[in-house]
Amino acid sequence: MSIATEREIAARAKRPIRFGVLRQMVDRRSDYLYVLPALIVMMIVIAYPIYYTIELSFFNTPSNLQMKDKVFIGLDNYARILTSRSFREVTMNTFIWTVASTFFAFLLGLGAALSLHREFLGRGVLRAVLLIPYVVSAVAASYVWKWLYHSDFGVIGALAVQFGFTDRPINFIDNIHTVLPSLIVVNIWKEFSFAMIMLMAGLQTVPDQLLRAAQVDGANAWQRFWHVTFPHLKGVSMVTVLLLMVANFNAFIIPWIMTSGGPAGASDIWITQIYTIAFGRQRYGLASAYSVILFIVMMTLGYFYVRALTRGDDTRVK
Repeated sequence: MSIATEREIAARAKRPIRFGVLRQMVDRRSDYLYVLPALIVMMIVIAYPIYYTIELSFFNTPSNLQMKDKVFIGLDNYARILTSRSFREVTMNTFIWTVASTFFAFLLGLGAALSLHREFLGRGVLRAVLLIPYVVSAVAASYVWKWLYHSDFGVIGALAVQFGFTDRPINFIDNIHTVLPSLIVVNIWKEFSFAMIMLMAGLQTVPDQLLRAAQVDGANAWQRFWHVTFPHLKGVSMVTVLLLMVANFNAFIIPWIMTSGGPAGASDIWITQIYTIAFGRQRYGLASAYSVILFIVMMTLGYFYVRALTRGDDTRVK
């Protein structure tokens, strides 16, 4: 083989991979035709609304829905949001709501999963009972809990008075100091079943041989959980926590139906604030800027979610 031929082969080997990818796309163009309708639908219902929201966030929009009268103001909407006192208060509420709901829902779900993982009489019935909060409609659950929390006719307040815990019914959702914790309790009740399902699936991957070997070596229940069970739950735990955080950032039904962000904004979170600005005050440009900020946070969580899902694949490839 001549030196010129070797150089040609080396040059072809060093050509950018993108040409090979493009060639494969051209060769498989018939395959892309099958998914083209789905791609078009996604562009219409997902990509275009995102683009239009980002575009609208740079404008001051009139309240009469005449978008042709909108005025370009650049980053003023973002500056107004990030420097406002209400944004700091709502962000703190959102942080407390998301972290507390995620942590306690995961913790309660983990305890339920560990308890139901063992064989005992009536385990199937108890599993079905604990799944009820997850399958119940969020709207129905919100109205039921709103009635339970009612300051005059609520069952919880009446029981507290009857058993002598308090002299008069507790004002749960009409008090600025108790409204957010009360809503968090409802959200935990609604979400812990999801964490339980995810973690019960993860517990199926824990090898019984390791648990029996650890027990033979003298490890107690806590040591077996911490050194054997929990390491096998790290992946599913990360995914569960991220999914719960995404769901809590987007949680709208429970806080809106029960309090609509009140009283005095004490239970207002990002998603309810966006709804109020857009459809209450009809400030669509400002609400769009708020939505873009929330979208950036959600994309960040989505990035970590994908990393958590593909971590095992990366390890196997290496």
